[in-house]
Amino acid sequence: MGARLAKVQSREAEDAGMTLALNGETQVVFIIGDPIAQVKSPALLTARFIARGVNAVCVPGHVSADKVDGFFARLDVLQNAPGVVITVPHKQAAMTFCDHLTARARHAHSVNVMRRTDTGWVGDNTDGQGYVQGIKAAGGTVADARVLLVGAGGAGAAIAYEFLAEGAAQLAIHEIDTARRDALIARLEPAFPGRLSIGSDDPTGFDIVANATPLGMRAGDPLPVQVNKLTAAQFAACPITKPTRSPFIEAAAAIGCQTMPGLGMFQAQEELLVEALLTLEAN
Repeated sequence: MGARLAKVQSREAEDAGMTLALNGETQVVFIIGDPIAQVKSPALLTARFIARGVNAVCVPGHVSADKVDGFFARLDVLQNAPGVVITVPHKQAAMTFCDHLTARARHAHSVNVMRRTDTGWVGDNTDGQGYVQGIKAAGGTVADARVLLVGAGGAGAAIAYEFLAEGAAQLAIHEIDTARRDALIARLEPAFPGRLSIGSDDPTGFDIVANATPLGMRAGDPLPVQVNKLTAAQFAACPITKPTRSPFIEAAAAIGCQTMPGLGMFQAQEELLVEALLTLEAN
């Protein structure tokens, strides 16, 4: 269990921070999901590794839900695979393969990054951090905000936790799976009493309207909220990176809202993921 991300030995990589020394010592970090074609992580994370002088590549892995067990069983024996990034729909399933979870991952009930350590696999969830930091980088204000969050899946749960941890005054959660919504509220309520409520697709009265669902990835998807009720004073955010600007973001921008498309979330999250892959330990 002692695989580590090794420093690049290539002089060019060390001097210029630009060249990957692809050789027998290269470490492989998979990102798995279904679908996987939409992710930007392979190029972006590999560039981050190179900039740090780390001999590693991020490689996409298209893994269906019924094959996740098999993937992790084989990952255990691949000694030069020190970590894995997880995207939809595997973030909750991946928890069962972790020996340790961070407090953030326990609250989110999902993981999006795992690191192999001497005491087993450690799972964390940086989705919420990336999403909220992306909003702030785009000019949004989270502290004391009234937030409508659409979606309580793996990413949505992590985003919900981070909104509250960053000081949102109110978080209303809208989710068509009401059991999943209620379970998330029940997990978060003890840590953030009196700040959670059940939401709907009506964005009226909220400062931030945050989509945390895949709605908009496929042609013909419905919009996550009633966009005709948005106003220019509201901030709209979305995690989708393909298309670059989701239909929800386009509709909100047309009304005059400040927006954060999905790439803003991932750009804020890149360094968080790399840091987790390099240093994450059990706590």
